[in-house]
Amino acid sequence: MARGTLTACVVLAVLGGVRAQEAIDEGGPRTRTARPARRVLRAGAAATDITPTQFPVHMPGLARKNLAQGVHDPLHARALVLDDGATTIAVVVVDNIGVRRDAGDRIRPIVTERCGIAPDKILIASTHTHSAPDAYLRKGAIEAVAYGPVLIEGVADAIVRAHAALRPAAIGHAVHQLPEEVFNRRWFLKPGKMQPNPFGEMDQVKMNPPNSPDVLLRPAGPTDPDITILSVRDAMSRQPLALLANYALHYVGYTPKAKISADYFGVFAQLISSRLGAGEDFVAMMSNGASGDINNRPTGSSRPSRKPFEQIRIVAQGAADAAHRAYETIGEHRIDVRVGMIQRQTTLHRRRPTPEQVERAKAFLAVTGKDERAKLPRGAQRYARSTLAYAKARPTIDVTLQAFCVGDLGVCAIPFEAFAEVGLELKRRSPFPRTMVIGIANDKAGYLPTPDQHKLGGYETWLGTSRVQPEASIVVTDQLLEMLRELAQEG
Repeated sequence: MARGTLTACVVLAVLGGVRAQEAIDEGGPRTRTARPARRVLRAGAAATDITPTQFPVHMPGLARKNLAQGVHDPLHARALVLDDGATTIAVVVVDNIGVRRDAGDRIRPIVTERCGIAPDKILIASTHTHSAPDAYLRKGAIEAVAYGPVLIEGVADAIVRAHAALRPAAIGHAVHQLPEEVFNRRWFLKPGKMQPNPFGEMDQVKMNPPNSPDVLLRPAGPTDPDITILSVRDAMSRQPLALLANYALHYVGYTPKAKISADYFGVFAQLISSRLGAGEDFVAMMSNGASGDINNRPTGSSRPSRKPFEQIRIVAQGAADAAHRAYETIGEHRIDVRVGMIQRQTTLHRRRPTPEQVERAKAFLAVTGKDERAKLPRGAQRYARSTLAYAKARPTIDVTLQAFCVGDLGVCAIPFEAFAEVGLELKRRSPFPRTMVIGIANDKAGYLPTPDQHKLGGYETWLGTSRVQPEASIVVTDQLLEMLRELAQEG
């Protein structure tokens, strides 16, 4: 018997068992041959175009005004819905720098009303492309407020259509490494090479320092080279249905000037479809990992100059090749897997400036002359305003953490730009044999360094870029591991 025919027979047999059990549950006749129902996974996937149509629109990925005048390549919300008969979950990856919590709070009720997926079973992750518009729902530039409904409706639509496409499915997962495209961007510099930070203080490390041997000493942390994939096939035809990938790379950049772009995440989705020989209904998505201190800039070595978008294609091709190699190692796609998801709200303490930092901030803001301002540390007045704002802000922040499992694959979702060390520790301590860590999920809550990285300073630890207590990564890690253990025990 051909393998495809055998798979179809197995699926039909399992479905038949489920129907028999349903008849028993509904009061139908019990027979001596009736057996407990087996899990039958169903999956559906869909992608919705969320490219803005009103221009100019601000792309907030840079620390300056950056107006897009047109589109280089489209933005999408790509959704995957999984249902094991007891639990239905949705994972959507959005081409955006960060879908804020208030937007997610608008999206979830729409999805629940239209297709019944519970709000706490919906994961909304952002790719963190820096060449996409922000979406403000109330305050902000007119075009950003106008884009808010486009984003909300587009994300909800992708999930609802994915749910409508549910069909018997089989899943597998694997990992392949791509170390040559990830670099730790925080570096120790040689003595005497560090300049004061915007607070007038001296850090021990610098983000993206000059690429000079006279300046560089060593990177301040590790990288995570894994490309982890969750592969979903149609159980009857065995054709690829969806693929969720994950890589701890902040983004690539070098996009065409003043153009909207999904960065390498969008190109990857196209290329992996070709690699797998998938059909038109196939949906691929690349999620961002724990990449808060990781980029694609090879500090300490040279690289040929690139034309706009060229480096994006190079990274996307490497990622697609690695994902394809991982796919080829999957021994079996299974149909009888459990799906589970846990969501928890965690309260963290907000960063507070010291009295000395407050007084220094006031002094920086009191400087008005152009020549005098030029003598201040770079960004001093901008961060001074942030310092005073944090001194008055409420003392705590509530964040959403999620963990889910598909068979023996565990997945963590963090609303921060977590450092690579956080992701590596979650993978190392997870009770699941393989774990994926998705960052910038369910909010855009700032950077999440470890306590030791906080001590070193640098951009990612500054008040305003990192919003929560220095020990927050420990709290988040412990919570997620507890949630993963709970999911593992339920299995």
